[in-house]
Amino acid sequence: MARLDNNGPQGLERNIGAVSTDGFATAPPPRRAADPVTDWADSGIMPLTGQPSGPPLIPPGHAATIARRITDRLAVATAAGPRPVRIDGARLLSERAAFTGHHRRGAVSAGGACRLLPTADGWAAVSCARPDDPALLGALVAAVLPDDPWPLVAAWLADHTGAELVDRATPLGVAAGPVAPAEAPPPRPGPARPVADLLVVDFSALWAGPLCAQLLGSAGARVVKVETPTRPDGARRGNPDFYRLLHAGHRSVVLDPTTPDGRQALTRLVAAADIVVEASRPRALAGFGLAAEAAVEDGTVWVSITAHGRRSDRVGFGDDVAAASGLVARDADGAPVFCGDALADPLTGLYAAELAMTAPTGGLGILFDVSMSAVVSATLCGADAGPSTAARRTASGWVVDSEHGPRPVALPCGRPVTGQAPTAGQHTDEVLRELGITTP
Repeated sequence: MARLDNNGPQGLERNIGAVSTDGFATAPPPRRAADPVTDWADSGIMPLTGQPSGPPLIPPGHAATIARRITDRLAVATAAGPRPVRIDGARLLSERAAFTGHHRRGAVSAGGACRLLPTADGWAAVSCARPDDPALLGALVAAVLPDDPWPLVAAWLADHTGAELVDRATPLGVAAGPVAPAEAPPPRPGPARPVADLLVVDFSALWAGPLCAQLLGSAGARVVKVETPTRPDGARRGNPDFYRLLHAGHRSVVLDPTTPDGRQALTRLVAAADIVVEASRPRALAGFGLAAEAAVEDGTVWVSITAHGRRSDRVGFGDDVAAASGLVARDADGAPVFCGDALADPLTGLYAAELAMTAPTGGLGILFDVSMSAVVSATLCGADAGPSTAARRTASGWVVDSEHGPRPVALPCGRPVTGQAPTAGQHTDEVLRELGITTP
């Protein structure tokens, strides 16, 4: 079995140019020297970064530049296929906010579910995004929390270190962590193969995994989204147009892993897959009787997306993972503020799509252990921890000064939405019949 975990030194850093900023559906231009400031200004992330009453800030690191390099490589990898993928990775980082109208909120995430709060030895990011999270936060701080949980959570954090937070949050399933970059780099993609007509089985939810699957589908892969009756994709409750963007043209299967027939159908579906995308801790699918290692032995490329790696029990979402991995800007007083909107999600989704296109060799598949925190941290090499450079207001709006002169600060921009997203389970019978899977 081929396995690639966090051992590739430079997977995100290969530079083969950047995609044009004139629009999402444009061909890659000739190579140019990287200019991280320009890429951030073009990305739509700056209006989502900074204090609400202050100017847009430039995030640290090179995430926007790296996102453009990834989509440039995707364009090259899919150029000979029936559906070349030509998008601007930098702009893709902010596209959810184009649908939701999110804006910068300083130490509160753009979506409002995560906070940056001081600890006894630094800062931490803590999320309260799920219906059960208030109760989990109450268990974290050993108190019954009021409707507004944050004052008591902040008081508890002020008396505890980041390490103590992780020790208590991990077994509870609280998405939280201290602001401290990860050390291990993400896996490195290999040579790409055409993915047109390959079967992608997508167990993921929310943003990172579905974005990966959407990009594969854009290149012509056949994507089947899998949900269970009790755990539908939480993004179905979010912005409907953004959900359509990520799922239009895919087929939806709902299977119950608590029944023998459901487990058998899941096993057969995975056996038929060329690529599996999942975004849960390993024990979740193992509880369904599914083993990534066995699928890889049979030639499947398995992309496993987790907050902090398959060996970690920590959970996380895009905002807290990005901030805890060090992707925070600093205001004029040096306090950390969120960068963009859940940036760990689109960064990881882009990178996972490139990994998923890797051609297996030697008759075996590949298990890619994709840690969202490692993907984020790899964009921060040499990042300055001091106050971030701010945009300045001119008669035409906010601009930022790059090495090529003043650059307008772009607003978040979403790709056009075409087609309809399937309802949950809409294609269950159809997909099982096509694959020769029979259930009573």
